Amino acid sequence: MKEITSIHNSYIKEILKLQEKSRERKKKGLFIIEGKREITLAIHANYEFDTILFLEEIISEQEILHLFNENINRIKISKEVYQKLAYRGSTEGIIAVTKSKKFSLENIQFKTEKPLILVAEGIEKPGNIGALLRTADAANIDAVFIVNPKSDLYNANIIRASVGCIFTNQIGVGTSEEIIEFLQEKEVNIYAATLQNSNEYHQENYKESTAIVVGTEATGLTEVWRENATQNIHIPMQGKIDSMNVSVAAAIVLFEAKRQRDFKI
Repeated sequence: MKEITSIHNSYIKEILKLQEKSRERKKKGLFIIEGKREITLAIHANYEFDTILFLEEIISEQEILHLFNENINRIKISKEVYQKLAYRGSTEGIIAVTKSKKFSLENIQFKTEKPLILVAEGIEKPGNIGALLRTADAANIDAVFIVNPKSDLYNANIIRASVGCIFTNQIGVGTSEEIIEFLQEKEVNIYAATLQNSNEYHQENYKESTAIVVGTEATGLTEVWRENATQNIHIPMQGKIDSMNVSVAAAIVLFEAKRQRDFKI
């Protein structure tokens, strides 16, 4: 088994590039997962792994073999190297170089006959994308569609903010036109969260196939979504401001849909 003790090692420099540069991740088809929980979720989602790096002071080789089979390529690293690579303040001493998957609409398989879907358009902040994925997992919905993403979904901040829920959700990526066409072909009702020509969200029926569409807090949804919506909806505000965090808004509407579908708490 190989061991790396220097932060100047060429392979360690490659990993740092994968962490920091979207272009490098796309070029090599690899990304980095840090932490045992996130890696375990990726295993359950059938991701393939290129290499496992671990700090023996925190996690033993036996624990690595318990997660993976003995053929997994693994490298023991020093504390100095681990501290250089570790993105978070506290993890479990394990970092995985992982093979990317394509987030194709063609791969989406709905879990239910009347799917519940979250669509997020143009969300810029990785933290908000991660929070939306975490919300989607909490509601156990069928799929999440990311429209015109501003961040690479394998960005370390998204993985961290989603607490690994990037691996627990079915995710499709596309343009507004591609995703609208997909939803219309599947006869999914589209509810666009916007103030224009809208009803209060709780007045609508979400028991049939439903897509809840949310946009950025700054500019909201583009016109194409408002025009193609089955119904525009809004959450009535009772304070001084007229908007809330996008993941909070998504959670309110998704769990209203779950309530209507006899979700049991």
